[in-house]
Amino acid sequence: MNRKMLSGNEAIARGAFEAGVRLAVAYPGTPSTEILENCTQYPSIDASWAPNEKVSLEVAIGACFGGARSLVAMKHVGVNVAADPLFTLSYTGVVGGLVLAVADDPEMHSSQNEQDSRHYARAAKVPLFEPADSQEALEFTRLAFAASEQFDTPILLRTTTRIAHSKSIVTLGEPLTGLPQPALRKDPPKFVMLPGNARKRHLVVEERLQRMADWACSQPFNRIEERSDEVGVITAGVAYQYAREVLPEASVLKLGQVYPLPLALVRDFAARFKTLYVIEELEPFIEEQVRALGFEVIGKDRLSLCGELTPGRLRQGLLNQPIATAFSAGDDLPQRPPNLCPGCPHRGVFYVLNRLKAFVTGDIGCYTLGFMPPLSAMDTCVCMGASVGNAAGLNRVLPAEDKQKVVGVIGDSTFLHTGINGLMDMVYNGSTATLVILDNRITAMTGRQENPASGYTLAGVSSKEVDLEQLCRSVGVEHVRLVDPWDLQGTETVIREEMARPAPSVVIARGPCVLIKRDVGQRKPPLLIDEGRCTGCKACLKIGCPAISWQADKGERGQAVVDTLLCVGCGICAQLCRFDAFSLAGEGGTN
Repeated sequence: MNRKMLSGNEAIARGAFEAGVRLAVAYPGTPSTEILENCTQYPSIDASWAPNEKVSLEVAIGACFGGARSLVAMKHVGVNVAADPLFTLSYTGVVGGLVLAVADDPEMHSSQNEQDSRHYARAAKVPLFEPADSQEALEFTRLAFAASEQFDTPILLRTTTRIAHSKSIVTLGEPLTGLPQPALRKDPPKFVMLPGNARKRHLVVEERLQRMADWACSQPFNRIEERSDEVGVITAGVAYQYAREVLPEASVLKLGQVYPLPLALVRDFAARFKTLYVIEELEPFIEEQVRALGFEVIGKDRLSLCGELTPGRLRQGLLNQPIATAFSAGDDLPQRPPNLCPGCPHRGVFYVLNRLKAFVTGDIGCYTLGFMPPLSAMDTCVCMGASVGNAAGLNRVLPAEDKQKVVGVIGDSTFLHTGINGLMDMVYNGSTATLVILDNRITAMTGRQENPASGYTLAGVSSKEVDLEQLCRSVGVEHVRLVDPWDLQGTETVIREEMARPAPSVVIARGPCVLIKRDVGQRKPPLLIDEGRCTGCKACLKIGCPAISWQADKGERGQAVVDTLLCVGCGICAQLCRFDAFSLAGEGGTN
């Protein structure tokens, strides 16, 4: 028996391989990123990054129309971007199976909101499976492809951060063989969603949901665990693990298909118990449907709609037991807020924007940390690509004296994801805002994945590289400037000039991420501080570099100290020092 410890994401990739998936597409987003990264270990899967989630789903739809099994992966907010094709795909159905693996992020460990993707299943009328551990993640992936073809529908496979990233033992299987070869198939009444065809397909969708609800009542992934005759629990996903720990004597209806809900099974189970709990993270998705059947349940009246469930939170909410802590943190522990890495090319740009007193519309990425003090140079952050449209809109309504203070910032990957549309609007509708593209040559925040501007594919193969300067000019931006973000004076001069320009403009701050996979030579010897020159003015602390700390007991006023293990020699701190206290290691510094 071949058994391994796999995370939920690794298990989904393995399940895709065993299900005979031919194509896997995604845009990276925590906590879903590792699904595609692990698909690359299976040569039978053509795995690739797409510019955004909508494109990734559309590529997979094309492959599934050709008869190939296709996997799409994204985080919860990515479904917002992919929703347009998803809702119509529900009508067209599939030829080869198509599964959309979506990873929700309760507690917002790495996200701007806490949305519950189960609502998308109901709104798009797409069935949804939810595994409770890595073994189920593998099994449900295989099952989802089979069900997708059996019922002519895409399937949503929902996980959460804990399932995606936690590891458990998985029994591996063999890949399916004998699946049909992809081929062209003309069927306009099924695939061309003009109103006349779509009206007929809507009837198919509704009938399909009823059949799947009935089918799910007899499937083993919806199972009843018999224990107490008095207390019953209805649950799914990772909440099942917590429910078993906190209510070990309760009988459990453990759901694998959460939508459409197997109502007959739920009704029969719920009718047996005096006390019935519905335990689920985030929204009362299951609870509302159980209540609609006429049953009184204990659920969100005692459990929060916000954040993750934990065994402690369950005990507190359901049993009124205090949350036990294994330790008590002392008040004297320093805070460790997130920070840009030492040598990050974004640091200098945000320092300049703060100096220029710009109103900065921000975006999703590492550079969102420009919000944090001491840089304190980001004023809005909504969603991928929103910085450009936000800047354009603000600029168009502000009085003349404030118009040119508006600067949008966006990363290279995010610009290609959805930022280019906002730039087209900026030019087309006469906004005179400035956009700064923070081009660090990679999709950094989710783990340094490639993108169309990096020049490499997911597999590391050299590819065509999008020319950001020419792309901006092609949509009508006449003023496009390139700056070195580690040159503070040069960067400030260019951004100041473009902010003053009464026309739309783009500044591209190009500098590779210091953690980039490829060796691009950006690391230099660390800097040291000459104690005899340091006056304790604290100017170097204004950039918030983790490699620089402050020692109050040094010198008359205290002195800065460089951690040579962290410093990458970017030189921004040296440009701020008016006393030439910084020098390269080996050139006289003492630290």
